[in-house]
This record gives sequence, structure tokens and C-alpha cells, in this order.
Amino acid sequence: MILYPAIDLKDGQCVRLLRGEMEAATVFNDNPAAQAAAFEAAGCEWIHLVDLNGAFAGAPVNGAAVEAILARIAVPAQLGGGIRDMKTIETWIEKGLSRVILGTVAVENPDLVRDAARAFPGKVAVGIDARGGKVATKGWAEETDVEVTDLARSFEDAGVAAIIYTDINRDGAMQGPNVAATAALANAVSIPVIASGGVSSLDDLRALKACGAPLNGAISGRALYDGAIDLGAALAVLKE
Repeated sequence: MILYPAIDLKDGQCVRLLRGEMEAATVFNDNPAAQAAAFEAAGCEWIHLVDLNGAFAGAPVNGAAVEAILARIAVPAQLGGGIRDMKTIETWIEKGLSRVILGTVAVENPDLVRDAARAFPGKVAVGIDARGGKVATKGWAEETDVEVTDLARSFEDAGVAAIIYTDINRDGAMQGPNVAATAALANAVSIPVIASGGVSSLDDLRALKACGAPLNGAISGRALYDGAIDLGAALAVLKE
């Protein structure tokens, strides 16, 4: 399993939200590129980036911060938030992003996901963010009637590199991930699944690793910044 440390970008700063609420943002670093470099130096193999403003705006907002991160690190990075057309996908991949994460458009324009996955093999992931098993879009601001598993299964034949599954009610709350729902999703599809939301201890990582499903990895943010998870120990746990 891969540990994906999260850098959530709001107004050019590295922040964490509580359950997706923009007003509940805590600033952890005003130099996201330095933060990314620190994660890389500690041994992380991937960096997970989110343009929070972009998720609400529907277009990239923290582009300068993302570009600074890409210029600073050698490990691959994935980015979600505000990526809703082919031109934006092309631009980010040309600028060195290893993987784009498509969330809102996976619900509203699934053909774009399929076209992008064909055009950029291995570089397109689907972000599925859910409350109570139902998908939420537009920076988690809008609820849908779409079931998580139904959406994931609809991309089985699309060549999607991964699914990032976030339980919104767990995100930033330091209450542990939804292990059962994550495992159920991973067992329902052949696409690699990355767990996100609530990962706040080494025991959480162990639980995900032992969940009975072949997870690709786990994303953690607040717990790494707060010191609840020691990064070196976490990397060791996932390599065991």
C-alpha cells in the first residue's frame, strides 16, 4: 500500500478542512512547495494535491502553487479540484502532473472521463466523494442520488488508473476511515482503490491494510500535520 500525503490548497496555502467545510480551514503551511519537498524527503512515493478553491470554482485556482510543487519534487503527484474539461487535463499533464483526479465530471460528464483515460493511459483517476453512500459533487456542496458502487462500476471498462474514495463525514475529523465501505467498494470493482478521509493513526492504516480488499493506498492529511501519525512509522507499516 502507498501512503499519499495530502496537500490541500486554499488561497495558495496548505490547509485542512473539517468535513469539507471551507469555513473550517486550518492553515498548516504557507509554502506548499516546501511541504511537498518535506514529504518527499521523508520517503513518500506520491503526493496527493487538491485545489479546494478550484473544486468550488469549477476551474483551476491554485495553479501557481501546484506548478511550484511540481517544480520542486521528483516523485509523482496527483491533483483533483476544478478539472472539468479536456484542455485542463492536457495542460496539467503537460506541466508534469502524473495523474489528474476527475470528480464532479465523473457524474456529470462520464464520457470525458472515458475520453481522457483513452488519451492519457494511466494518468486519469476518478474521485468519488460520498455522504451516506451517495456521491457528492462540486466541492462536496451538492448531493446526488448516485450510489458509490454504481458510479465506480460504470468505469470498469474505461481504463481508469484508480478510484480515490472519500467518506466526507470522516474527512479531517480524526475519527478513523470508513474501513467497511472502502473495503466493500474495493471488492466490488477491479479498479485500484485509494482510501481517503479520517485516516488518523497507525492503527487506521493497519485496519485498511487488513480490510480484506486489495487497496492501492491511503491518503492522510491532518494527522500528518498534527503529528498524530509519524510519517516514517506510517511508511514502515504500509511496507510490512
